[in-house]
Amino acid sequence: MKSHYLIAGLIATASGMAHAEVTMERLLAAGSEEEAGNWLMIGKTFDLNRFSSLDQINSGNVENLRLVMAAPIGGMEPAGFGIGAMQTTPLVDDGFLYLSDPWGTPYKYDLTSETAARPVWICDTGIDKDPSQGILLANRGLALSGNNVISVLPDGRVVACDSDTGDVVWDAQVATEVGEGFTNSPQVVGDKIIVGQSYGDWATRGWIAAIDANSGEELWRFYTIPEPGEPGSETWLCEQTGNPDCWKTGGGAAWVAGSYDPESNLVFWGTGNPVPMYDPEYRPGDNLYTNSTVALDADTGELAWYFQYTPGDYMDYDEVGPALLVETNIDGEDRKVMARFGRNGIFYTLDRNSGAYINSVAYVGNLNWTEGIDSKTGLPIEYDPEADLQSYAIGRITRAGDTATTCPNIQGGTNFFPTAYNPELGLAYAGGIEGCSDLSVRAVDPDDVLPGNIFIGGAGVNSGEQTGSINAVNVSTNTIEATLNTPYPLYGGVMASADLLWAGHLDGTFSAYNASNLEELWSMNVGTSFSAAPITFLVNGTQYVAITGGGLGVGGGLAPELSNMQAANMLWVFALDS
Repeated sequence: MKSHYLIAGLIATASGMAHAEVTMERLLAAGSEEEAGNWLMIGKTFDLNRFSSLDQINSGNVENLRLVMAAPIGGMEPAGFGIGAMQTTPLVDDGFLYLSDPWGTPYKYDLTSETAARPVWICDTGIDKDPSQGILLANRGLALSGNNVISVLPDGRVVACDSDTGDVVWDAQVATEVGEGFTNSPQVVGDKIIVGQSYGDWATRGWIAAIDANSGEELWRFYTIPEPGEPGSETWLCEQTGNPDCWKTGGGAAWVAGSYDPESNLVFWGTGNPVPMYDPEYRPGDNLYTNSTVALDADTGELAWYFQYTPGDYMDYDEVGPALLVETNIDGEDRKVMARFGRNGIFYTLDRNSGAYINSVAYVGNLNWTEGIDSKTGLPIEYDPEADLQSYAIGRITRAGDTATTCPNIQGGTNFFPTAYNPELGLAYAGGIEGCSDLSVRAVDPDDVLPGNIFIGGAGVNSGEQTGSINAVNVSTNTIEATLNTPYPLYGGVMASADLLWAGHLDGTFSAYNASNLEELWSMNVGTSFSAAPITFLVNGTQYVAITGGGLGVGGGLAPELSNMQAANMLWVFALDS
């Protein structure tokens, strides 16, 4: 399968692009001075902190930032849920930039001229873009492994493309059941590529798997929904429902890449809601390991520990968001922690070696689903370990016709949106949604549940105005240091560099903020909605900032005036005015 690029209207075969392979040694050094000019992983480093030490662009000169390069991206073909949004984090290695479109197709651009983002190749994955496919199009990024560019696809394949030529090196059908597929980004750990099954709401069973980086052969698989007899299966009380197989469509999708701790050799991956999301009577119990962080041995896939944030969830509070690995001092003790912004509106800090709860703080402006978090267990204070069906502070919605309003919105808080941590300031950052949702249940007969068809068991609709915010949390003191309220929800996530924080907005505005107090220092509206987070890197010694945008304005429904916003998928690259 050949790949080509276009120069001056002529097609030429890509060649002569040799570069250093992306080894585990380079990935481990991704935060070092030697690799500071590259962005080799979606989170910049294995800890997913999305922090760059580059400081050519800083709070003193960012007002002079200007657009210097732009390039169009494909992937506008619709699937069953319409046009996808650009959610990818680009990668950069030695002046060459790699990104994926919503279908997971990889692209390579040459930025070394510093005047244009020149297309080098588009890897032909052979994806069938049949618009009748009932899938939600999204792809959150690629991975670099050796001389390959790795992409996960909505049809459940993992594909390796040669980074020099764009030719397909290997193609593995990892997801094999009806309705399974990928929207996340792969995570490379040594000679393994770790991926997560993404379509839990499509009546599937979630899992995380490792495959061989050189062949695509599967090495291990961890199911986020245990089968009967396995640890955690006792939290699925399917026998009570007359549907003993409710676990088989239990959800628990793993649709955002995890972080990795080389010292413990653990990967930390977030899991989605139980399915159906609004009808716990279909699947009574705590429903492990949904709404959790699971810590898995990278070599074997064995579970080291888990922490479930909202047992028996009926509010659609997936907890797939990034797990930030942080070293900080808490109450006078140096700790290695996992910090994360929960979709349920609460910021959590856990011991990353044991999963033990340390502390938490609400970060959204309006939170009503719980009265608080138990200081010993980290669980909602309303949680009843003896109950088959939980009833949190908003009350339980039932098949009898009860409804409830839950805050934050069913999408968060912070959802899949990339978060960041600045180790020099000790601050963790997240952008998200400020708003509420109205929930209701619709019972579905088990005979009508078909894998591959979306299965939500009710409805969650926006309740009132939906706005946004960016929050900065001091991980050491467990306090909110700064909050910036925004007119629209933030879908794109954030990136930290030196003394700045960066974020793109749904209305097409790209902004840089003071990292300490979130004062806006620079912004530019480019006219394409942003659902992706930026990166920063060096080319020939000059610092650049890049972000992708376009596709479907995913603010639809959250911001009515943006609901029909569609624009070409684009790459935007910025630098200081010379």
